[in-house]
Amino acid sequence: MYKTLSALFLVFCLHQTALAQTPAAFQESTFWAQEVSVGNMPPIAERLPLDPLVVDLPAKGRTYGQQGGTLRTLISRSKDVRQMVVYGYARLVGYDHNYELYPDLLRDFEVEEGRKFTLHLRRGHKWSDGHPFTSADFEYYWRHVALNEELSPSGPPQNLFVDGALASMTFPDAHTVVIEWPTPNPGFLQLLAQASPFLIYRPAHYLKQFHADFVDKKDLRKQIKKARVRTWAALHNGLDNMYKFDNPALPTLQPWINASAGKTSQRLFVRNPYYHRMDKRGVQLPYIDIVKMTVVGGGLIAAKANAGEVDLQARGLDFPDISILKKGELDGAGYKTLLWANSTANQIAIYPNLNFADPVWREIIRDVRFRRALSMGIDRRMINRALYFGLASEGGMTALPTSPFHDTANVYKWSVYYPAKANALLDEMGLTGRTPDGIRLLPDGRPMEFVIETAGERKEVENALAIITDTWREIGVKLVMRPLDRDILRNRVYSGLSMAAVWFGWDNGLPQPYTPPEYLAPKHQEFFAWPKWGQYYQTGGEVGEAPDMPAPKRLMQLSYDWSHTTDPALRSEIWREMLAIHADNQFGIGILAQAPQPIVVSERLRNVPETGKWAWDPGSHFGIHRIDEFYYEDAFQQFTQ
Repeated sequence: MYKTLSALFLVFCLHQTALAQTPAAFQESTFWAQEVSVGNMPPIAERLPLDPLVVDLPAKGRTYGQQGGTLRTLISRSKDVRQMVVYGYARLVGYDHNYELYPDLLRDFEVEEGRKFTLHLRRGHKWSDGHPFTSADFEYYWRHVALNEELSPSGPPQNLFVDGALASMTFPDAHTVVIEWPTPNPGFLQLLAQASPFLIYRPAHYLKQFHADFVDKKDLRKQIKKARVRTWAALHNGLDNMYKFDNPALPTLQPWINASAGKTSQRLFVRNPYYHRMDKRGVQLPYIDIVKMTVVGGGLIAAKANAGEVDLQARGLDFPDISILKKGELDGAGYKTLLWANSTANQIAIYPNLNFADPVWREIIRDVRFRRALSMGIDRRMINRALYFGLASEGGMTALPTSPFHDTANVYKWSVYYPAKANALLDEMGLTGRTPDGIRLLPDGRPMEFVIETAGERKEVENALAIITDTWREIGVKLVMRPLDRDILRNRVYSGLSMAAVWFGWDNGLPQPYTPPEYLAPKHQEFFAWPKWGQYYQTGGEVGEAPDMPAPKRLMQLSYDWSHTTDPALRSEIWREMLAIHADNQFGIGILAQAPQPIVVSERLRNVPETGKWAWDPGSHFGIHRIDEFYYEDAFQQFTQ
């Protein structure tokens, strides 16, 4: 009896605490008011968690907004609807504007010894279809997705392993999840906060309909046949697209719901009636009711922005577009062009593929003298003046000046235009034979035609490579540029068929002592210099190749050492050594950094920062700036028109 009364008293206290932290009255959304009035949806007070995330906008230097309006933005591929998950940035834990982690979808979290993570969910939190979001959704992912041999034939994701040991996951009650490893996992929370997050939960009530553990075999066969797939695993995996965001039937926790079925050029996303964030006045976020994404050709985005056809746009815009954007702004197109700091380590970087399939070329590329020669054969100042009006920073790929690990020596190591030295290095390699046109010969007699593949999406990349083509001729290297579709480019790199590729630099150019340095080690195929080594790590050795060069092996050891210490000084020392190894080895040949990112913003849109950082990870582009807090000054008028 005493225990029962104590438990009831505890529940009462928790409820009173939640009430004290939330506004006295909630304001019903005009967007969903009709659904509420006819009984198709519960009122706002029943849709919010008992302990919602309450945002104090004035404390952030922002103003309270009003609900309503349609935000227009453009994408260049239909699959880019995933940007709604990137921009929406609803994460178990997320980064604030100071890049510090805070509980978002979670009410709270606890970390013990760096290896045990206790996650506390918000009581009464619901998926976008109104079903409870509880520990059962984590349990479904753990037992029926990660550990299911048909859905995960390669075993649980590598993120669930530390030093070869698989995590354990337990579920003490409906609002608590405990994830534990034998040894510390210092990067776990950062994985949850990424632009492309590690998703350790699923809407169990929805996906159980397509899982062999929960559905009658006869009924499941009917669904498999209807979906025109071969197995129930293919059916399930095809519908389990929380990050891709292309299944409108899949419940979500993001601020907006995908409301567009089928393949259309216009995609609509409407406000999530069960979203967990609200302002201190009792107004549920997001403020904006609808997001309209229109698929257009990548080359048209700047022109359409210039014509005033967007309300918020950055993706598909680059520094060279600023002049046309400023012209539209002056012509009264109803927007302003902001220039945000770019936090990627480099705007343009060339990645010679150390895992290239051609054995002759592979030996050449693996010789550090070749990569250094290529780097010193680039006139970065000419590219900067021609493409960025001299406003970018010239040099190799390394930490940016606002990082504590910035070192000017790394910026200029092997990255100053010095064709005489580049020629001397190539001669030292024995590559002295030349064609009548002055192009060097490979050991097997082929001309040294260095093929760089691009995604064909950025004009400044092609313009930069055109300039490099001329300066590389001075060192006897013929650059051949090959534009490809982005997905084809990645597949060619990952399979070892690409000799070299051009892409951005590291996503995070602002590392701190607490930042896991694993993206500097050969742990990910996404780093185009060593895709096979990354595959080897990501699959536990099932595919790919083990690193077999001294410097990459050292990077792997340093990454391991960082994850096995909590000493900030030692972690900083590790970061500095890893950055120095990259600068010396030129695994990614950086060209320019810190060119401002143009952001087109409607004159009617409020709470958009005048200055900000444009970063993929950490940052999630607009995500860290909380797009759910943006609003239209004339939202009501726009809604009634």
